[in-house]
Amino acid sequence: MSKQLVLALLSLQILVGNIAYAENDKASQSDSEWIQLFNGKDLEDWTVKIRGYDAGDNFGDTFRVEDGLLTVSYDKYDKYGQRFGHIFYNRSFSNYIIRVEYRFIGEQCPEGPGWAFRNSGVMVHGQSPKVMTKGQDFPDSIEVQLLGGDGRNKRSTANLCTPGTHVVMDGKLWKPHCKNSTSKTYHGDQWVTAEIVVRGSELIQHKVNGELVMEYTRPQLDDGTLLNEGTISLQSESHPVQFRKVELKVLKD
Repeated sequence: MSKQLVLALLSLQILVGNIAYAENDKASQSDSEWIQLFNGKDLEDWTVKIRGYDAGDNFGDTFRVEDGLLTVSYDKYDKYGQRFGHIFYNRSFSNYIIRVEYRFIGEQCPEGPGWAFRNSGVMVHGQSPKVMTKGQDFPDSIEVQLLGGDGRNKRSTANLCTPGTHVVMDGKLWKPHCKNSTSKTYHGDQWVTAEIVVRGSELIQHKVNGELVMEYTRPQLDDGTLLNEGTISLQSESHPVQFRKVELKVLKD
């Protein structure tokens, strides 16, 4: 075998080895698979916090599993009594996509606020339920507000609300509490898919049934502290709602 052929074969081996290494390295750094945060059976790995009660006290069995669905119900309430509630996943995240499939059902709890008709939400970059005060309405967080239509009027979903927070939108600090998305209106009890892409403190996007309806940057507390990670929670705001899927994909930094 000639010296030139030996050198060519060695070069080919090195090239193949480098390609294989690059592919393996790429695979090791790829985004994770979808994680099912809700297992369809129980509320393991979740903590309830309802206004007026300690963390872990699921007053009135507000959050429960019925027929494999994570259900928010008020059938054990005589009246709502401003008992704003959240159920928190017991882990914080920074870079991820969270996807929920939800629908509103039934009638609003007596004395629920008018604005809370067919109203729920997914809170991201939130504080821990353990540090919330007993009388606190909402965790400091970024809320992706989920709304259902009333059968007649336009009403967008996957809106933005900012309890204890601000964001930057179109290059300016956004201080009003809520802003509507560009989504369609979803009337009745139909299932809707909401997806939130969270990139630390850099970017958050809202999608509804695969369509981008809102995006903004630099989520931060009222004092200007940037939010790079936090809890995820689902709301109870006086109207029954069900989630049949709550899943998450961790993204590369």
